[in-house]
Amino acid sequence: MAHEVSPESYKDLVLFLATAGIVAPIFKRLKINPILGYLLAGVILGPFGLGRFIPYAPWLDYVTVDNPDEIAQLAEFGVVFLLFMIGLELSWERLRLMRRLVFGLGAVQVIGCSLALGAGAMLLGQGPVAALTIGAALTLSSTAIAVPVLAERRRLHSDAGRATFSVLLFQDLAVAPILITLAILGRGQGTFQLKDLLALAPAAIGLGAIVLVGRLALRPMLKSVAKAKSEEMFMAACLLVIIGAGMVSALSGLSMALGAFVAGILLAETEYRHEVEVKIEPFKGLLLSLFFVSLGIRLDLSLLVAQPGVILATALGLLVVKAAMVFGSGLLMGLGRKAAIETALILAAGGEFAFVLLDNAMSAKVVSPAIGQAVLVSATLTMFLIPGLAALGGRLGRKANAPQTSEAPMAGPDRVGPEPSGQVLVVGYGRVGKLVGDMLGRHDLPWIAVERDARLVEQGRREGGKIYYGDASRLELLERCGLATARAVVITMDAPEAAEAVVAAARGARPDVPIVVRARDARHAARLYELGATDAVPETIEASLQLSEAVLVDIGVPMGLVIASIHERRDEYRKVLNRPDALGGRRRRLRDASLR
Repeated sequence: MAHEVSPESYKDLVLFLATAGIVAPIFKRLKINPILGYLLAGVILGPFGLGRFIPYAPWLDYVTVDNPDEIAQLAEFGVVFLLFMIGLELSWERLRLMRRLVFGLGAVQVIGCSLALGAGAMLLGQGPVAALTIGAALTLSSTAIAVPVLAERRRLHSDAGRATFSVLLFQDLAVAPILITLAILGRGQGTFQLKDLLALAPAAIGLGAIVLVGRLALRPMLKSVAKAKSEEMFMAACLLVIIGAGMVSALSGLSMALGAFVAGILLAETEYRHEVEVKIEPFKGLLLSLFFVSLGIRLDLSLLVAQPGVILATALGLLVVKAAMVFGSGLLMGLGRKAAIETALILAAGGEFAFVLLDNAMSAKVVSPAIGQAVLVSATLTMFLIPGLAALGGRLGRKANAPQTSEAPMAGPDRVGPEPSGQVLVVGYGRVGKLVGDMLGRHDLPWIAVERDARLVEQGRREGGKIYYGDASRLELLERCGLATARAVVITMDAPEAAEAVVAAARGARPDVPIVVRARDARHAARLYELGATDAVPETIEASLQLSEAVLVDIGVPMGLVIASIHERRDEYRKVLNRPDALGGRRRRLRDASLR
């Protein structure tokens, strides 16, 4: 017997979906960062917002969140999916090249800020252990807000973006050692013992297990799922990889986000990378939105009203101390002034891990609940300022005239971000696509291919080709494969409807790019020209022309005359099929005019 549906059980979910569907479009129209909208919506919908007035207006219960703890638990997956997507855009080689920033700048920032903020807490009357706990909690910045803000501003691949991400990555790595250190200090030992060092063993074993299983099992598993040609099964496999790696990481004492990040790096080296990105992007966006709403819900406005001076002074002190420490650390590690300024302002605010550390500290009675809650409210307030601080950092950085960091710019196959520019994008890697790729290679032209058949992808990879698995009829996948900077698009698919979908998607996104398509016959070629193909090559016509060329040469007609007549006949066919009013005809005339 089916259970009766209770509308109250779904009220929080409906409120969140309504927020996601209303807030983001409004803020984008107003050209305001949607993150601020979600944070403000969380404040309004939470128990410290409209929830305060329910005793006076009971109807407000219908538009307030009843279970913020449940939402916060689900919202943590937003950070997990974000770190997984970042991992997909990296590689082990790229991480090796970034080691100076990760373990140099990251370590200096965590240690320096912890000591500086801890010293400030001691000056305000906190004991040594409580002060160090508060300092360590406030040292950690917000990955969930800083990375999307950098990506939206297209600064994630800059020197400041690399430095910011490196510090955030080290902070994630440092959470487990910080928790263990604070637990030791809370017991009053003050020194490490062998059993304390052994407490780090599960973390090392967990990471090792993720890497080992990922190396051995990820590609075969995704290959098996891809051969089934089921969108649902492939999505389920992607979710299993992310959540499974996150759970192993959490059980070993690390954050779920760190485990997902490692899984992303392992998948980045496979041919399934871009298809996984397309599948996971909607989950990441939705869960991150929920995460921002949950942060707003946690903001206790009553404390802000009761202790405005203390909380605002703490927030201001946090921003000033962290910005100064990060700026100094950046200069010390060889970061240029421009990048150091931008990095310092982005990392100046508090982060989501402050809740983890301070919740543990308050449970262990290391930090009093009154102090801990006040510090959390101050940290949350600074997180609201991250989009503005990023914009300010960008403006101040542009005014700095000092030289940039000496590290090489992010370029080459191991850089963070999309595929390198200037490549020819080949859609379909069967017999025709393989030959196209071979001819491009003979002329030293870089190319990348997309193929839906997992068997052909595997075979092409074994032969050294840069081929990715995925359905190229979706614009998201084409963009992941470098459509925005592609030199040309060659579509060799033998399915007419699929070829038409790719032409329409590619032409809509890139009105200027040459699109050459394999067509089944003259009627199909005319349709492709209507959709915007620059050149459509009908199989039947080309076969006839090649047969004609062979017979004319065999019966003694001079080769030069034969080639000229074949080209003339091909142009006649093209003029008939590619009508002047077709989209492909207009694109071809523009291209020819630009070449004159």
